[in-house]
Amino acid sequence: MTMNRRQLLLTTPALSAALLGGCAALPPKVPEGLAAGEQRAWELEGQRFWVWLPREYAQRSARWPLVVFLHGSGERGTDLEKVKVHGPPMQVAHGLAYPAILVSPQLEDGQQWDPERLHRLLGALKARLHIDPQRCVGTGLSLGGYGMWQWACTYPRDLAAIAPVCGFGDVRRVAAMRDVPVRGYHGDQDKNVPLAPHVACVEALRAAGGKASLTIYPGVGHDAWTPAYNDPELLPWLLAQRQS
Repeated sequence: MTMNRRQLLLTTPALSAALLGGCAALPPKVPEGLAAGEQRAWELEGQRFWVWLPREYAQRSARWPLVVFLHGSGERGTDLEKVKVHGPPMQVAHGLAYPAILVSPQLEDGQQWDPERLHRLLGALKARLHIDPQRCVGTGLSLGGYGMWQWACTYPRDLAAIAPVCGFGDVRRVAAMRDVPVRGYHGDQDKNVPLAPHVACVEALRAAGGKASLTIYPGVGHDAWTPAYNDPELLPWLLAQRQS
């Protein structure tokens, strides 16, 4: 029996795999409600957040790194615009062409960042966006800095690295995240969130075999986020991290 070319392709395992691989390498489609080169509101897992997709999102097949930003206590509520007053979402709103997918969720009034909820959100994002699972990183300020430490301690395989700003974690738990590099920031005159617990977390992580640094700004109070997010080395450092 003779087979035409189409039948031969579909019945040869090696060729079929090659065809499937070629389909998998196609550039991703932009999900409904989002736009490449724009920061738009979106909702998944009962959480509302901003999503920035790089301008070239739908033009290349390679997966993108993901940066998750956690805001501070003053940005909680139902007005999503408040999330853009500091940090990466503010920078994007002011015209920065962020070279990664940026997701900035919002907490409800009176709530704390919950590692379980963040873990579920990350899973939902990976299922819907063209994310490199080995290059998911996080940063946050104040309450969000604390949230980053807690998330990394609870789910150390979720994030390739974190950059907490004027926030700290539970020093008794940081050994669990010894494989998560940390680049922290804090002002030495912070009266809202003391510096000492942040120093203790960094030292405990180092003692457990982890990699951690802490930039301390002399004379700076709680607003360590302004110099931190203007640090020209921060974003390149985050995007250079990859899980093994």
